[in-house]
Amino acid sequence: MPETLPLTTDMMIVLGILGFTVFLFVSEIVRVDVAALAVMVLLGFISHFFVPLVEMRHLFDGFSSNAVMSIIAVMIIGAGLDKTGLMNTVASQILRLGGTTEKRIIPLISGTVGTISSFMQNVGAAALFLPVVGRIASRTGLPMSRLLMPMGFCAILGGTVTMIGSSPLILLNDLILTSNRSLPQGIDKMATFDLFEVTPVGLALVATGILYFVFAGRYVLPSTAKKAEARGGTTMQYLRDTYGLAGDLFEVEVPAESPLVGKTVEQVEFATDHKLLIVAMRGNRKQLVSPARDVEIVPNTVMALIGDGSEIGEFAVRHRVTVRPDLSTFADLLAPTRAGVSEVVIPPSSKIIGKSMADIRMRKTYGISVLAMHRGGETLRTKLSEIKFQAGDTLIMHSQWEDLARLQKDRNFVVVTSDFPHEELRRHKVNWALLFFAVALGLVLFTDIRLSVALLVGAVGMVLSGVLTIDEAYEAVSWKTVFLLASLIPLGLAVEGTGTARWIAQQTLELLEGVPVWVLQAAIGALATFFTLVMSNVGATVLLVPLAVNIALGAGADPRVFALTVAICTSNSFLIPTHQVNALIMGPAGYKVIDFVRAGGVMTVLFLVVALVMLNLVF
Repeated sequence: MPETLPLTTDMMIVLGILGFTVFLFVSEIVRVDVAALAVMVLLGFISHFFVPLVEMRHLFDGFSSNAVMSIIAVMIIGAGLDKTGLMNTVASQILRLGGTTEKRIIPLISGTVGTISSFMQNVGAAALFLPVVGRIASRTGLPMSRLLMPMGFCAILGGTVTMIGSSPLILLNDLILTSNRSLPQGIDKMATFDLFEVTPVGLALVATGILYFVFAGRYVLPSTAKKAEARGGTTMQYLRDTYGLAGDLFEVEVPAESPLVGKTVEQVEFATDHKLLIVAMRGNRKQLVSPARDVEIVPNTVMALIGDGSEIGEFAVRHRVTVRPDLSTFADLLAPTRAGVSEVVIPPSSKIIGKSMADIRMRKTYGISVLAMHRGGETLRTKLSEIKFQAGDTLIMHSQWEDLARLQKDRNFVVVTSDFPHEELRRHKVNWALLFFAVALGLVLFTDIRLSVALLVGAVGMVLSGVLTIDEAYEAVSWKTVFLLASLIPLGLAVEGTGTARWIAQQTLELLEGVPVWVLQAAIGALATFFTLVMSNVGATVLLVPLAVNIALGAGADPRVFALTVAICTSNSFLIPTHQVNALIMGPAGYKVIDFVRAGGVMTVLFLVVALVMLNLVF
């Protein structure tokens, strides 16, 4: 054991600042990013006027650090993939397999992210899946706060599955080789770890995280519901309140024996006196939104109808169709983030005045289904296709938001609804998005280029190829996350540079002198857990691996296993949102620090127990 460091004035000040930081985080007197900024400024003030805790030229290094630049890059890459509709597709596949229940969706999301995180930086995996979880939440009605924490925690856990899954494990073999050079004569050199040698331990940790949230999620996860993104989430409620219309979206399947087979959209709607409207169809391998009046219904067509529930019931019996319990075929297409009800007014200068919907082929030309027309204080619903437009007519219609966005540019209409997602998917850019994602991933996995540079290649490629505009790239970055992490990095430098971390480690281990080997190993794991909460996991690994090797040699234990214990347990970072992944998900889900304390406290203990048991079983 190296000689114990004395407690200095510098260390005492750093310990005080550490305690103050934890107090700010837990009490949430101010926002966590504001708290982190305040701590950074405090460090700079003390270092300049009193004690040099941090070199002033390094105070703002966090803003250009590899970790922070990597987070900015993966946020942009994730936004690019989302902009092309790829994340919609992934979300649809998860919904198809997992349905809409929390206990089925959580294992699918968390297991997928954990697998991806085994081969790339965990914050990258979490950032890529952030928009996927957003889509799933909007379609299932589950709060993002119920889905993001399991996803984020399993992204962190996935980093323990392979030796390239997290920075500490990547670094471990180099530290082992360094330690071998200082081992006493007669002590066997430690072997380095193969790529999948830690996989049993990592898989057990990922499985523990998934099972924890499946069985205990309802007790530990918050239910912070974010405000609906658009009026589409309460489509028929809005119609009911404003125009006295009743109904909802239903999905029906038309079997071959149904009398509807062979009829057109217009004939079906006319048969219901236009009380039911077909807003989407899938048949003959074609999918249509707001299908034209002359589109013919074929056997096994799936239709999305909008109307009153009692009318739907009568319609199903009369025409021998099956009403599905919820939207499945059109869950993605008609999700509130992509489609909904809006209001459009016909201005006096419109060129369609005096024409009917049939004349201008409303559905085929504009991709919208008119539900009702409001004129002179009266709401009209029947025979709408024959009514001639007048100036001032208000059309209540259902459409995809991208079609409504196009309608805003048409001078024949004035779109009254403004609070819809103005999201224009660039599906034609999907190949560019996939190319630059693959390039970035390839650079991460198969070269030794700096992580931030590899990811920025993909991010810049997204902008140069037109997948995103530069303004959209700026908007994709969660600046709260960036300032939170960048402002905490100087604190980690102070903890390490003043010797405070080494002093805490040595004091703890001196107290445990003479205890059983497994207690020493547990103490090493607990120290790694503590240090990764207040400093970088790489810094904690570099600091603790030499100490762990010395402790193991003194106690007659395997130094290789003790070194691996440090590298594994520096991923045990769930208690407060200082880890990059936790900081990333905090804003979108509306989490508070106490939410991490509640859910992360149990996860921290489970992690330590499972990791220690598996390390001793496997090694």
